[in-house]
Amino acid sequence: MPRTIVILAYPDCQLLDVSGPWQVFASANDLSGHELYRLHLAADVPGSVATNGGLALMADTAWSELSALGPVDTLLVAGGRGVAAQRQRSELLDALCEQARQVRRLGSICTGAFLLASSGLLDGCRATTHWRHCAQLASDYPMVRVIPDALYVDSGGRFTSAGVTAGIDLALSLLEADHGSALAGQVARELVLFLRRPGGQSQFSEVLANQHRASGTLRRLLERIHADPAAPHRVETLADSIGVTPRHLSRLFRQQLATTPGAYLTRLRLEQARLALLTSERAPPLERLASDWQLGGAEQLRRLFQRHYGVSPTLYYQRFGPMAQATMSSHT
Repeated sequence: MPRTIVILAYPDCQLLDVSGPWQVFASANDLSGHELYRLHLAADVPGSVATNGGLALMADTAWSELSALGPVDTLLVAGGRGVAAQRQRSELLDALCEQARQVRRLGSICTGAFLLASSGLLDGCRATTHWRHCAQLASDYPMVRVIPDALYVDSGGRFTSAGVTAGIDLALSLLEADHGSALAGQVARELVLFLRRPGGQSQFSEVLANQHRASGTLRRLLERIHADPAAPHRVETLADSIGVTPRHLSRLFRQQLATTPGAYLTRLRLEQARLALLTSERAPPLERLASDWQLGGAEQLRRLFQRHYGVSPTLYYQRFGPMAQATMSSHT
């Protein structure tokens, strides 16, 4: 039997929060040659819904009448700047709570997490949203354990995802859970996605995250570090290169990046090791990989990978390295 997927839209929702996941499920139907999913767009009333980009969507059902669709398997709530107004609507929040008791999976894209949290549906759960809004989500809803760096999170059947394109990653993971990795790989390839990212992968790289946060001399120092992360950078040498004391350099890192020079360098090197796994035709020995990126030995590299990415380097390579991509391609 086809699974019914409903995406909830509202005025000023984010267009891609709706169209991205929708296309994943629609492509699964096309590529499988079967109606695996029945897709519905719900809004206040059937008809046009203006997104925050100005392009209108066409809802086919009212959210208050979802029962007419029969059993709903998965309900996803879109994000967007219009979510602020929706959080104040008690009748919508009550409807979400009612649906939560009936659907198999309930989730949100980007700031749609605020609607679920406003309904109390994320209390006691781990959750994420767009990195720009994670602090607000944690502040407004202290009962929610916000994971600020994850692409998407599954917490007991409550699914939340980061901004915009992370909704596609979430939808691919739901598709894979339903119908296996082969079809999910076909869909990813059809949509020209470089790889299917795991939920625990960072929303953004260290380079992108910090090139805008640092300023002045610290930004120039980061540019040098980024140019050669594996160089034997020492705090004393780095401080001397910009004419400050090691203590003052540590203060700059804390003030502007909320970390220490050592922790920042370790995370940057770990990211380079991860990228090496994604591009190596053969899995590099962990001792060599750790040595190449100044990350201690194999065991330390394993611990760092597990802490930051939630998987071992070996498993990460098996899932997302070139051989995994080749396997996905062979199914297309």
